[in-house]
Amino acid sequence: MAKLLTVLGVLLVLHMATSTKLVCHMTNWAQYRPGAGKFTSDNIDPFLCTHIIYNLATINSFNQISPIEWNDEQQFVRLNGHKNANPALKTLLSVGGTLNGISPFITMVSTATSRAAFIKSAISYLRTHNFDGLNLAWEYPAHNGSPGTDKMRFTMLVKELVKAFEDDAKDTRKTQLLLSATVAGFIPTINAAYEVRDISAQLDFINVMTYDFHGHWEAATGHNSPLYRSSVDTGSHVHHNINSSIAHWIALGAPAEKLLLGVATYGRTYRLTTSANGLGAPSNGPADAGPYTRTAGFWSYYEVCEFISFATEHWIPEQEVPYSTAGSSWVGYDNLHSHSAKVEWLTDKNLGGAHVWTLDMDDFVGTFCAGGAYPLVNALRRTMGFPPKPTTTPAPTTTRDPVAEFCRGRPDGLYANEADKTTYFQCFQGNTYLHRCQPGLIYWDSCKCCNWP
Repeated sequence: MAKLLTVLGVLLVLHMATSTKLVCHMTNWAQYRPGAGKFTSDNIDPFLCTHIIYNLATINSFNQISPIEWNDEQQFVRLNGHKNANPALKTLLSVGGTLNGISPFITMVSTATSRAAFIKSAISYLRTHNFDGLNLAWEYPAHNGSPGTDKMRFTMLVKELVKAFEDDAKDTRKTQLLLSATVAGFIPTINAAYEVRDISAQLDFINVMTYDFHGHWEAATGHNSPLYRSSVDTGSHVHHNINSSIAHWIALGAPAEKLLLGVATYGRTYRLTTSANGLGAPSNGPADAGPYTRTAGFWSYYEVCEFISFATEHWIPEQEVPYSTAGSSWVGYDNLHSHSAKVEWLTDKNLGGAHVWTLDMDDFVGTFCAGGAYPLVNALRRTMGFPPKPTTTPAPTTTRDPVAEFCRGRPDGLYANEADKTTYFQCFQGNTYLHRCQPGLIYWDSCKCCNWP
């Protein structure tokens, strides 16, 4: 279990968490945000996440994977080019969305022939564009198609994809393609949409959408992604929280180590209608749209940072999440404190890790929140126990500098610098990276971390 030490707001990992995946989503529509909100594959930090999922491709009338944006395939090249810097990085292409309000999966899964056409197309497309796997973004099987059969057909699709991926790996002698799915967090949807035990046995990992539990569509304020129920929750709302959602997936047969906790880099907004401004306060619709995301009902984390610079911040102890208010505007969001609590929770539950929706709504440049680039995801990475990222240019290998030559012949990993205990080395592909601990700390090889002397 990860043990966290909080010192002046800095979280230091003393032991590695059991989770192994930090999966990060990016969206192809974030490129259309104005100014500093514009995000493309070029903004990716190749060492930030273990996996990156590109959202979103669709399925055309011929049951084949098809790009949506005019420059998707250019973005694929740039995204997968990051694997030159970090060969350990895995990328997946997410397919889903809607066509005229209907999931493109519905027609595709209807017959064995149409599923086979899709699967053949998927393998070819993923290999052509250098992806490591496919993510199924049909979050609501049996909800807008054929309720009696889509649940079963989704299971059939998953099994047929895995079998085809296995055969492809044998035929090509390439690494087998990964298969994941993004799935619902609401209990009634889970019950209607998934044969949980069957699909869990096949999928490499499962991205549970443990967010959007509350939003401006309700008549009272509620947090987007609370860990637990609140004292104001009644009826079905008592299960609108992470603890209930993940517990239900596990109760239905999903292995905990395949479940990834969904963490949000955005907040849900409300327009207050009275002077009350706490949890459960009366509301009527969303606050004004953010200047960059330009969508009523939510703000990116970097837009939240601008808001809280003049708003009043609050903490909900029973749910371990924050919210802020100013005038009639109310926003529930996640910050470093709530993400830390969620990491402790997922570690205690032995989950496989976390998935982030999305990279492009964190402060990816570092100009809004005074926490450097990707403050939320970087903090998530640290608290989950991943090793420090390479942050310096590799030392020249043409000189006889002993620092530069330290990693020659050594396995990748972290090593103590016996000449200066406030620093340590990271070896990566024979290159030496020198890192420095925070002031007052020294490097301990026993935990591969910086800690007090």
